[in-house]
Amino acid sequence: MGTADGRGATALVVQNTPNGGLGRWEGWLAEGGLAADVVAAHEGAALPADLDGHAALIVLGGGYLPDDDVRAPWLAATRALVGEALATGTPVFGICLGGQMLAQVAGGAVKGSHGAPEFGSTALRLRDAAAGDPLFAGLPGTPTAIENHVDRITELPPGAHWLVESEACPYQAFRLDSAPAWGVQFHPETTAERIRHWDPERLAPHGVDRDDLHRAATENEPAAAQVWHTVALRFAAHAVGTAAAR
Repeated sequence: MGTADGRGATALVVQNTPNGGLGRWEGWLAEGGLAADVVAAHEGAALPADLDGHAALIVLGGGYLPDDDVRAPWLAATRALVGEALATGTPVFGICLGGQMLAQVAGGAVKGSHGAPEFGSTALRLRDAAAGDPLFAGLPGTPTAIENHVDRITELPPGAHWLVESEACPYQAFRLDSAPAWGVQFHPETTAERIRHWDPERLAPHGVDRDDLHRAATENEPAAAQVWHTVALRFAAHAVGTAAAR
């Protein structure tokens, strides 16, 4: 499983919104030997029919529910790729919408506009299960990450390892052993700078100010970057190693 030109391993990355790119993870994954084949599905770019030639699948965030096929018709094909990855043991990392999709495809539940929304830099708590996880083991117990969601996972899939929680949203990260696959509600790929481009009119009804969110995220960013850099490198190593073993 290599890149299109045959050099090294590559991850298929599904992008769902114009501002929802791979961000800093693209460079971090490359540092770990995993190239990114980004498909701008929101722009009408066609997803491949299968994962042939890809060492991993990464599904990014977006303002949709995982089965919102009317507004985002490419989601059906994305769900099929997630299902293929789970069936074939191809490593998966799902972020926000991607994490919710992973949970839903594997038998969990997701609800729209459910519970308290989370925006900006948010305190997380690693659970005991994280100590034995290939990506989260040994991380600081209370890292921060940027959140931007009103929808959430309400039930984890059968057999999922519950790794991370926050005060407002229980299911912040989980792992499935079948691929293995990881889903997160937060945005490890996002920097504080991206908050400056968020729509203030979307934030106002929730009583949050974009400038305040940006300041807090900027303060937390150095420590957060170290944590999510580690996770990105570990995922890259896992995907590269899995591909090499096949």
